[in-house]
Amino acid sequence: MRIRFWGTRGSIPRPGPTTLRYGGNTSCVEVRAADGTLVVLDCGTGAFALGRELTASRQLHGHLLIGHTHWDHIQGFPFFEPLFVPGSQWEIYSAGGGEREIAETLAGQMTYEYSPITLDALDAQLKIRNLREGILDLGSIRVTAQYLNHPALTLGFRLEVDGARVVYATDHEPHSLHPLDAPPGTAPVHHEDRRHIRFLEGADLVIHDAQYLLDEFPAKAGWGHSPVERVVDYCLLAGARRLALTHHDPSRDDAAIDHVCERARARVPADAGLQVFAAVEGQEIELSGEVATERPPVTEASSALLRGERARHTVLIVDDDPDMVALLDVTLRSEGVRVLTAGDGETALELARSECPCLVLLDMNLPGRDGLDICRTLRAEADPRLGDVPILMLTGKKLKETDLIEAFVAGATDYLTKPIKPTLVRSRVRGWLMRAV
Repeated sequence: MRIRFWGTRGSIPRPGPTTLRYGGNTSCVEVRAADGTLVVLDCGTGAFALGRELTASRQLHGHLLIGHTHWDHIQGFPFFEPLFVPGSQWEIYSAGGGEREIAETLAGQMTYEYSPITLDALDAQLKIRNLREGILDLGSIRVTAQYLNHPALTLGFRLEVDGARVVYATDHEPHSLHPLDAPPGTAPVHHEDRRHIRFLEGADLVIHDAQYLLDEFPAKAGWGHSPVERVVDYCLLAGARRLALTHHDPSRDDAAIDHVCERARARVPADAGLQVFAAVEGQEIELSGEVATERPPVTEASSALLRGERARHTVLIVDDDPDMVALLDVTLRSEGVRVLTAGDGETALELARSECPCLVLLDMNLPGRDGLDICRTLRAEADPRLGDVPILMLTGKKLKETDLIEAFVAGATDYLTKPIKPTLVRSRVRGWLMRAV
């Protein structure tokens, strides 16, 4: 497997004399298998130079995986040259299941107000598909998609071919920083962070968002990016061989990225065997893995392809703050979700038993029976639709590690701290609901 970086910057392009070594273009990575199968990861401004090279070499067929459709990951799409070549064929995939599907989003940035050429006017043959979590075979490359934690529905991708494994995970924020002052490689408390580690497990190369330092993170919480120290911890726990730090913050010049990389390397124990480097625009990496093993077929249940009409999900909001209920109600209804509300625990239990919601948003501090008690009661229900329903706890305080452990023991699935950004609520809720599709 051959990997080449065409864009390593996050959020906005940063060309200029102070970013010459690491590059100023936004996210785009080329992956090639030994048999020539081509996968392009994201289509930021780095896709412009890649597209010119592909056209010059007459490589006009490939697969484009877009983790999410924030501007820095799709800005290069209208300038990706193979799309303008008759006979070119491209399959395009991105996280689906929102109010706008990937085809609508790509077309939206190419309306006449923004672009002289519309999506319908492109000469290439395009097949645009929506993805969820699951497995997808692209030629010889097996792709596993998994949701990341970002203020938009976002997928990370694990690519396996020729016995080699690479994981592309950008943009992603830890669900929790706990334990806060633990030594390198300490297992996280939050089970979604543990799930993220399993996604990275055994990778020959992890390409991971590392936009912040840990001491910068508190001011950036909820923006959907990772502190580099936690990324190192995840890779240590996952047994990854190499870590490429990417999605470099636009405020950092080359010297500042050097400093980030030094901080990351300093966190790796001498006997760990994890190689850490900052991704460089133009850098190429060859991976030769172990002997490839036979892989099981993709079934309808395991497929990452999103098929058919989306079911209308029911979400139960339990909170005694009417303003918070109103905010969540409006936010979720914009997603096409059926919303039920309750202001106390007893009413919540009655609604849960009669309506069997797909997701519960549950305030920890309720009048009478508190949220943790309601959570325990739901987990004890004989009906598996209640015993297994995802429960997203809402809290008005920053949880201590003991609080978080108590919530998980009670049966909580995840949590959000108030005040809550509507964008983060939408992506987090949508991700949980899409897992139920």
